[in-house]
Amino acid sequence: MPGSRYFFALWPPPETAAALETWAKPLEGRTTPRANIHLTLAFLGDVDPENSCAAARGVQGSAHEIPMDTAKYWKHNRIVWAGPRRTPPALQALVEALHALLERAGYALERRPFAAHVTLARNAPPPRELPPLPQVEWPVRELTLVRSTLSPGGSSYEVVDRFLL
Repeated sequence: MPGSRYFFALWPPPETAAALETWAKPLEGRTTPRANIHLTLAFLGDVDPENSCAAARGVQGSAHEIPMDTAKYWKHNRIVWAGPRRTPPALQALVEALHALLERAGYALERRPFAAHVTLARNAPPPRELPPLPQVEWPVRELTLVRSTLSPGGSSYEVVDRFLL
């Protein structure tokens, strides 16, 4: 599909996405809608999704939980994000396995270290203080290949395939 970009991500349960969206709404900036809240594992860009799926079928990962126990502001790109204080070992292993398979399949991935985060507000000025995050559960049982399509109203996401862990 023209204008589409692909990425691998984890999606929270609906109640977790709703709680994170509600938490972010009072912040200044553009809040991420609950339907778009996700944690990106690998950004691929404009690629053939069939090859991406073939590579991901070999991923070995284990089910785990992502603790959403910290929220921060990144001044350099003006976003408010939430995520784990420390990346869980099972999540780090999943990312490393996925990246290794994608690189073997010929994909050029970002070289910076993986930073587990969920963007909740964009174009945000520095907040005086971030309120405590809600206590939420984020079980990880699958990873998804997602198509992102840009429009004047923002990005829309469509899950192309799911890979159970």
